[in-house]
Parts: sequence; structure tokens; C-alpha cells
Amino acid sequence: MTIIWQGLKVTFGFFLVAGLVFASSVFAVLLYAKATGKEPAFFASSPAILAAKPTASVKVNEVASPPPAIEIKKSAMIDAPVFAQLPELPAGCEITSLTMLLQYHGISKSKMELAAEMPKDDTPATLNADGSIAYWGNPNLGFVGDVTRKKRGFGIYHAGLFPLLKSYIPQAIDITGESFELYEQQIANDIPVIIWTTIDFNIPYKWVTWDTPMGPIKTTYAEHAVLLVGYDENNVYLNDPLSGKKQVQVNKNQFIDSWTAMGKQGLTYLKK
Repeated sequence: MTIIWQGLKVTFGFFLVAGLVFASSVFAVLLYAKATGKEPAFFASSPAILAAKPTASVKVNEVASPPPAIEIKKSAMIDAPVFAQLPELPAGCEITSLTMLLQYHGISKSKMELAAEMPKDDTPATLNADGSIAYWGNPNLGFVGDVTRKKRGFGIYHAGLFPLLKSYIPQAIDITGESFELYEQQIANDIPVIIWTTIDFNIPYKWVTWDTPMGPIKTTYAEHAVLLVGYDENNVYLNDPLSGKKQVQVNKNQFIDSWTAMGKQGLTYLKK
């Protein structure tokens, strides 16, 4: 009786071990199939074994892929208010463009109020013997010269103007140096952009250089800033503070060349 009982225990143990080995093998194969997305050949005739019902958020054998790139609209236009820098601010294209941007955002500030708040670099101009400027302010620090042009006046760049924009719109961003497609995406999102160009929207034909508290700067007296409010495949559309006209049409390639020459400067903001 003892011998029979010992035999049964051995037989039971054998089947138990064999069952465990088989179950482990099946589990390993299932893990392989899950990880690789490949169905083992010996399961091919029994698809129900691998046909676990996917949940709403996870699909069997689904390979993760990056989200599709945002497709920019072929054209877009913003109806932003336009203000003229003249006659009070002959050198105030940048602050007048900021006025348009803020007014569109719902902030009621006038160009004269903002001009009084604008950062300034009051470094006086030192002239060379020929009358050219040897040493003056840096527009990346603040407005250089007199915005009313009662005295010598120049302008302000993105880095100098950004703190004032940021003080009114916390979501303000400086997109200087970014691709023009990003500027177009802002317009497509109904957000205008202050953008630096030249008075005639062409590449400057004359450059000047002077020393500043931050080192030499190369620029042009044709420097200008406008509010970018629209684009299509061939043109851009600008609210121009110099002419006081809105949605002025300019050839896109021509404009991009002038914007590039002026350092690809741009200020805008993000939606809340």
C-alpha cells in the first residue's frame, strides 16, 4: 500500500511539474507575442488565444507614433486696429505697433501713454569728425534717442521692448530668430505679431555701425516695425504705423528678406 501511495505521489508530482512548465512556456510565448506583435506559428490556427479585447485606451499590437505636424492654413487675416505714429511720434513705429497689439488684446493704452513707459537707453550720441555716429545707445536696452525727433532719434529692438509688452500681457513671448512659419501660425491662431522690417520693406541698402554700452551694433536708419496681421501664399498683410493704413499688402518673399536682414525680430503672445 505504501509503495502504491509513493507511486501516486511521484506521478502526481510529475504531472504538476509538467503542467507548470507548460504554463510557463505558454506565458513566455504570449509575452513574446505581446512585445513583438508577432503571432507564433503554432498559435496561427487558434487566433482566439491572442484575441484579448482591447480597452478604449489601449489597442493590441498598436505601435505608438508621434502626433501629426500642425498644418498651417494657406491664408489668414486679423482685423486689428491701426494707429499712425505721426505726427506726435516720428520715430515711434515700434511703440505704435505695440499699441495696436495691446488694443487688439483688449488693453486700452494710447501710444503716448506707452511711449512714456517705454524703456530707454539715454546714452548721448558722440560723433565722428565726418558727422557720423561713433558712440550711442543700444536699441536692445531701450529706445535710442528721442522718439519725437525733436532731437536725434532712432528706435528700439525686440529685447528692449519685450519687458513693456510682458508687463501688460504675462503670456508674451519673444519669437526672434524663429521660422516665419511660426509667425504665420500665430496669425492663424488670431494673434498678431510685432515684427521688424524696413520702411520700404526691402533689404537695407545702407548700413551704419556705432559703438554702444554693450559693444558695436550694425543697423540701418531705415529700420521699421509693423504689426503682422495676415498672410496668404504670396503676400503678407501689415498694419503700418507710418502710413496709418491697415492690412497693407506686401510680397511675402520680399518682406521675409527684409525681416531676415533685420535679425528676424518678433514679439507676440500665447493664448491663455
